[in-house]
Amino acid sequence: MAMAALSCTGLPVASSFAASHIDTGSAAGAVAAVSAPRDVKASTSLSRGAAMEPCVGCMQPVRSCVASPGSRKALGMGRAAGLSDVASRRPGSHRNEDKSRRRLEVVQQAAPPALSFPERNSMKNLETGAVPDVSELSSSSGRNGGASSLPSSEKAGGKSKFNLVELVAPVSDDLTLLNDNLQKIVGADNPMLMAAAKQIFGAGGKRMRPALVFLVARATCQLSNIQELRPQHRRLAETTEMIHTASLIHDDVLDDSDTRRGKETVHQTFGTRIAVLAGDFMFAQASWYLANLDNLEVIKLISQVIKDFASGEIKQAQCLFDTDVTLQSYLDKSYYKTASLIASSTKSAAIFSECSPSICSQMFDYGMNLGLAFQVVDDILDFTQTSEQLGKPAGSDLSKGNLTAPVLFALEKEPELRELIDTEFTEEGSLEAAIALVHRGGGIDRARELAKQKGDLALKSLECLPQGVPRQSLERMVDYVLERIY
Repeated sequence: MAMAALSCTGLPVASSFAASHIDTGSAAGAVAAVSAPRDVKASTSLSRGAAMEPCVGCMQPVRSCVASPGSRKALGMGRAAGLSDVASRRPGSHRNEDKSRRRLEVVQQAAPPALSFPERNSMKNLETGAVPDVSELSSSSGRNGGASSLPSSEKAGGKSKFNLVELVAPVSDDLTLLNDNLQKIVGADNPMLMAAAKQIFGAGGKRMRPALVFLVARATCQLSNIQELRPQHRRLAETTEMIHTASLIHDDVLDDSDTRRGKETVHQTFGTRIAVLAGDFMFAQASWYLANLDNLEVIKLISQVIKDFASGEIKQAQCLFDTDVTLQSYLDKSYYKTASLIASSTKSAAIFSECSPSICSQMFDYGMNLGLAFQVVDDILDFTQTSEQLGKPAGSDLSKGNLTAPVLFALEKEPELRELIDTEFTEEGSLEAAIALVHRGGGIDRARELAKQKGDLALKSLECLPQGVPRQSLERMVDYVLERIY
């Protein structure tokens, strides 16, 4: 997949995690990429298909935009009102006018209303990345009714023993405030990015990662005799969710996924350029918030997570259809892609609670093993649930050559499975046969044992915490993750 695009100025728009063609430290780099002099011409090497996709600045196809200098708009100037002329331009100026109009409508719906002065003043910490005062947080905490805004974990048929709303009830007000802040983070000046962020924020996410931050924070505050969460805890939770959301947007682009949680992915709605820019922007915004926490240890921990995401993608790409990949390599990749963020954020929560290095280390172990269990469970469900339950095609990981725990275990007993994988499923019916061999070879059962092992290690790490509601919720979170495979 091409990870670089041209703006209406003809300059490349960065599209990797490192955003190598723009200023990597801020969203201003994205603006600079489309604000060059008007006489810059588009690269002649640009493919026809890429050239006809809408420009990130003015939503016209790149070719027609370059040919019509007077119609250009710089990125960041395309507010809902400024974009309203897209649908009224002369017929034929867009290759896909209906899709452009649809994108415009989504952006207009996402554009927030004008803010009053008191509302703008209350958002100053969101705009600057500074850690808010306790008084500013307490005045708005829980105003939307707490747990009512959180999703339920009920399975179809009502068989689930655990309800996520109940598990996170001790921090429901904290999550309500976080939900409000996430809607404001992109800001009124970026309606396109806000629309993209709202699409992923509203796609049924459970906010599990920030909930874990809040639960660990409250449990460790008891150890340090801290009566209330600190502003740093709240900003950490917001940063964690932003990083997670950015990674999902980029993952969907890399995997060319059409849906996530049963809804259209950001790049399907807005195009690859906007999706990559939205992910880059959220990574940059999270990094800005992180720097303002003024804690070098936490900055190092969370910064490493963004590097780990890229390392995980590279490891996965290097091992596609490789039947010699080891279980340890799979676990390493799973740590980079899933467990690293959970482990680093739970440890950071303990750091802000001024806990001892030993307690902080055990909170890291809890997050790491819970994250690994979560990934193994997800990989099991890819073989045991229907496409409707998954929100994506069943067996999609295997079809793309991503060999997960159930496959690796089954390979030890089913030589025929190795032969099918080596063909990369080019023959009709070969993928279905491979899935059947994963079941027959005991891959599902052994992967369940692995997930249970990681869950037990996570529970053991909680023994250092005082008894209470937060610890109980953290323990039940392990059960909630594992219960999905039984």
